[in-house]
Amino acid sequence: RTMSNAYRGTIKVRFADTDANGHAFFGNYFVFADEVLGDYWAELGWDVSDVVNQDYLTFTVNANMDFLGESLAGDTLEVEVKSERIGNSSVVIGFNMLNLRTDETTGRGTFTYVFVDRNTRKSAPMPDTFRAALIERHPELA
Repeated sequence: RTMSNAYRGTIKVRFADTDANGHAFFGNYFVFADEVLGDYWAELGWDVSDVVNQDYLTFTVNANMDFLGESLAGDTLEVEVKSERIGNSSVVIGFNMLNLRTDETTGRGTFTYVFVDRNTRKSAPMPDTFRAALIERHPELA
């Protein structure tokens, strides 16, 4: 499935990303998606590496993936990420991975993040500027 107005990036599967079966280790798919997600959020104006100057943090509360195909060392994956649902303090990000060598979808899944107050570690409203950037890119989520 192609995601509307998704952010797209590519990841090259390294030999070190593979397991004893010769294909990408399942846990690394979450790392691949997270790498592209960081670029998507940066494009929306949020520097995820700036954990010092923010009043909030984001906690990953759910990660899931359906594994649909193999990726081998040397393969390039096109990873699409898109906000699928926005709550008061949470956002669900969908991701889809296409193996460019085989032209097959390798996997798809979601991450759910909750914004929390830096000091109390309790759920807190999503920052208005980030919510506005998400809605500008994905108006259907308003």
